[in-house]
Amino acid sequence: MPPIRWLDDGGVVLPAPAKINLFLHIVGRRADGRHRLQTVFRLLDLADEVELHPRADGRIERSAGMADLPPEQDLAVRAALALRAATGCTAGVTLAVRKAIPAGGGLGGGSSDAATVLLGLNRLWRLGLARERLMEIGLALGADVPFFIYGRSAFAEGIGELLRAVDLPPADYLVVFPGTSVPTAEIFSAPELTRNTPEITVASFSEAMLFAAPGSGRQDTLGFGHNDMEPVAASRYPRVRTALDWLHANRLHGRMSGSGASCVAQLPQGANSSVLELPAGMTATMASGVDVHPLLDWTGQLP
Repeated sequence: MPPIRWLDDGGVVLPAPAKINLFLHIVGRRADGRHRLQTVFRLLDLADEVELHPRADGRIERSAGMADLPPEQDLAVRAALALRAATGCTAGVTLAVRKAIPAGGGLGGGSSDAATVLLGLNRLWRLGLARERLMEIGLALGADVPFFIYGRSAFAEGIGELLRAVDLPPADYLVVFPGTSVPTAEIFSAPELTRNTPEITVASFSEAMLFAAPGSGRQDTLGFGHNDMEPVAASRYPRVRTALDWLHANRLHGRMSGSGASCVAQLPQGANSSVLELPAGMTATMASGVDVHPLLDWTGQLP
């Protein structure tokens, strides 16, 4: 995880960690048509970096980010604008986002960047907003943003904003990037998407986490439930299917994260993923589960 770094001009560089969904069940729809889900979010030590430079002229500008993403569509920029609109603050910022989390990968990179901007500017602009208020502002930007502000491994319901902390065992993961992106809206709108998975309880998930997989010596955090979005994405995007098949061929229990395209498998303790030969055009990284967001109890002094 990149460290928090203060800069000479009073700015700061902050981490924006990725997440995975240990499972993702779609259990129905709300009256407004949005999908109701149940999932468990887990943070990873794979992270973007968000650099914030305060400015006195009230402008909000982006100095670095994804080249193919216009600033006005960047969730990090939109987060700064939303925070200012919600508070009447007139301060400005120059922000830069340095990506390590693949876009369109189901790892929450854009949402995490937005959450880190909200948390960082709440400090830099000395707004003093409670975490709950920041979560409300974040929800208007995206359903995953409140989780990153909440800052702990969490059982999520609703559209992902109703969060309860859960305890998870240590785990290392192999995260495979298939070399394609999957649009979330396309998967949610697919007619073949399962939308009636029976609801579960936090207790049933927590009980499953108490037991180690036979002979493994540690719990399989991906052994519970399934991802309702995975069959749709795998049928429409063959590289997602190839990534899942490759994981299974290497005796790894793989699962797509979120709406894809990234596929994740928990590694056995002491495993060396560098000896695995990936299919052409795919990349992978090893990441460890993180229980607490690095900004959850951020107490570093403002300059």
